[in-house]
Amino acid sequence: MPMINVQMFEGRTLDQRRKLAKELTDATCRALGCTPDAVQIILTDIKKENWAEAGKLFSD
Repeated sequence: MPMINVQMFEGRTLDQRRKLAKELTDATCRALGCTPDAVQIILTDIKKENWAEAGKLFSD
């Protein structure tokens, strides 16, 4: 059972999240030959003040 964990900045709409879940599920099924009911996806919103790259917060 594939589980996909997606962490992204806040701000995506519910429709965008639905589309992402559908596209990830479809791609996973094509690549692994599994059925959609076998794919689990966790979408986690992260605030920009809680994410850094190269030592700098994205909120800065």
